[in-house]
Amino acid sequence: MPNSHVFTGLDGAISVAVESGPEGDAAKTVADTYSLTPIGRATGVTVQVDSAMKPFHELGQRYAAELRPGNVNISGTISRAHVNGALLRLMLGEGGSGSRPAGAFVSPTFNLSLRMENAGAPGNSATVTVHGVKLDGWSFTMPEDNFVMESVSFKALWISGEDASV
Repeated sequence: MPNSHVFTGLDGAISVAVESGPEGDAAKTVADTYSLTPIGRATGVTVQVDSAMKPFHELGQRYAAELRPGNVNISGTISRAHVNGALLRLMLGEGGSGSRPAGAFVSPTFNLSLRMENAGAPGNSATVTVHGVKLDGWSFTMPEDNFVMESVSFKALWISGEDASV
């Protein structure tokens, strides 16, 4: 039976998982150094999946006769109120380590797991896993009278979802 419970951000946990290989190893180094399981102080996560639908219009018809699926693009953002260099290093790898790299460097790749479980209904959970994530943007905000925030944007290769209920 599918899970029918609702969740809030209070029910969520964000973690980084890596696969073996040069890009995964670069992400693992950062995740281990900064203990990114779970990612702490996150205040907002968005994941967007866009599937390009191409309508086919016949001559003389106003409505499309067929919709053909096109490319699927996955992107998102994470905001965090704890600036320690972890997300910047997760984006740049060696390029964000404090000294300028001599040449080319590996761009870390990881899987982002977004798990929600309502404490009032234990055993009922939903997990969205974004696979092959690469961070492609980082920003830092230092307002006069509010929390210092960093934000990253990302792109991913594919996405999966799973729910569990008891």
